[in-house]
Amino acid sequence: MRQKLRVAAYAICVRDGQILLARSPAPDGTPEWVVPGGGMEHGEDPYDTVRREVEEETGYRIEVTGLLGVDSSRRVFREGLGRAVDHHAVRFVYEGRIIGGELRNEVGGSTDLAAWQDLDAVPGLVRVGMVDIALRLWRERPATGRLADVLEDAE
Repeated sequence: MRQKLRVAAYAICVRDGQILLARSPAPDGTPEWVVPGGGMEHGEDPYDTVRREVEEETGYRIEVTGLLGVDSSRRVFREGLGRAVDHHAVRFVYEGRIIGGELRNEVGGSTDLAAWQDLDAVPGLVRVGMVDIALRLWRERPATGRLADVLEDAE
């Protein structure tokens, strides 16, 4: 079985009761809301990744105001008709504050729309699970930087 590790960094940006999200087309064509962020490039620090990714996906420059936690998940799936892949994702979740730039949509990237969404409306959005994990880290701010029940469910 092939093993694959993906390390990524995401930012929760909240202001005036709204959260900054980006929309990503899903594999089945149904758009899903995601937390701005994404995969690290080789040699890149997660702190630099999150700042780069937020600007690419939303047009905003952010100040990283804290590390909320690290989410780790592992699952096995098949690549098309190929062999099974043991996929391990490690995701840094930061809190960010907008310090510049202007809201805009990403062109030619992994997302197609950036928008502020009311926090109360998030449960009704079509979204990836990482949105809920990141919001829980933001709300709960666990001293360990991890949501133990999420890790137990992933195992």
